[in-house]
Amino acid sequence: MHYVFDFSAIFQGEYPAWLLRGLVTTLALAGLAWILAFLVGSLLAVIRLTGSPVANALIALYVAFHRNVPMLVHILFWYFGVPALLPQAATDWLNAHGSEFILSCIAIGLVMSAYICEDLRSAVRAIPAGQVEAARALGLGFLRTMRCVVLPQAFRIAIPPLLNQTLLLVKNTSLAMAIGVAELTAAGREIENYTFRTFEAYAVVTAIYLLLSFLIMGGGALLQRRYRPLGGH
Repeated sequence: MHYVFDFSAIFQGEYPAWLLRGLVTTLALAGLAWILAFLVGSLLAVIRLTGSPVANALIALYVAFHRNVPMLVHILFWYFGVPALLPQAATDWLNAHGSEFILSCIAIGLVMSAYICEDLRSAVRAIPAGQVEAARALGLGFLRTMRCVVLPQAFRIAIPPLLNQTLLLVKNTSLAMAIGVAELTAAGREIENYTFRTFEAYAVVTAIYLLLSFLIMGGGALLQRRYRPLGGH
């Protein structure tokens, strides 16, 4: 069968606006989920560094749970399972404010926090132990040592893996389509349903994802040059 390509069909009528709305939703979902992931992941990494056996065991369980269960299962669990455990007032609030977006953001953010926690913990391990010992010798407490000595260097070291996690997070936002979030992939599917131009619709969506990835990688490269680890070349 000879297939006649027609990309112009994708850019007619309201279809470009659908793509733009989907892109904005994807960026909003990725941005909010990344903030949640970074905050939770950083907190968990610091708690693990306290050396508490109980805290280490609980966080290790948290990390294993979120890293070994598929992202889609987490999203479905948060959307279909968690609301059933909440008070009716909380469920009503979620339904009134876009439960699909909010719960998918939480699900993606918490899963990615497990990866960020481990990336930061590995970065901390790369810092010479003598620096922590010197900070303690100067009378700095644990929290101040973390804030002033350890974490600033750890964040620099962790830029490459955090960049990879950011790329993964952006791609994982497409899974939110499963619970009705009108993100970029969902917009492509809607356009395909109306135009019957499957290849063209998903080719355009693919190109947009590639552009996002290149922009993230470019921004990451700038961060790596600007905030290279102390003593790096």
